[in-house]
Amino acid sequence: MKIKKLVLGPLHTNCYLVIKENNCLIIDPASGASTIIEACKEYQVKGILVTHHHFDHIGALNELEKYYNLKHNTFNDNFGYEIIKTPGHASDSLTFYFKEEKVMFTGDFIFYHTCGRCDLETSSIKDMLNSLEKIKQFPDDIVVYPGHGKSTTLGEEKPLFIRYFN
Repeated sequence: MKIKKLVLGPLHTNCYLVIKENNCLIIDPASGASTIIEACKEYQVKGILVTHHHFDHIGALNELEKYYNLKHNTFNDNFGYEIIKTPGHASDSLTFYFKEEKVMFTGDFIFYHTCGRCDLETSSIKDMLNSLEKIKQFPDDIVVYPGHGKSTTLGEEKPLFIRYFN
């Protein structure tokens, strides 16, 4: 599996292309549908995944759904991922876990050395704490690809979770 990162839109949102053989998943189509389409031109786009529905993660969603004739967050077993509900930053937050590759796409749930804001309309500190507790059960060597900024590992982030429980 190969992962390409496109940084798009005014908030520098990470849009990921997950490529397996000649097939591709688009994760968080932030903005710039034409840029995403161009980056995917060599692949068969099999799905569009959205970690949550904040504007900076779905700016190109409608256009891409029409272009590829796909509905987002429709499970695609060709890639072998698990969907984990991780509310906190947003009530609809999802993490996409590719167990075989030890990779998670967390959107705005977990970032490098922090987690997502919990002061937005559908945010919840209680839900965030429950989601962090849930994600602690996963192996430390999983690479985390967040919605903004650089990647990290769960092992690097877990010791920092304690600050949210005080």
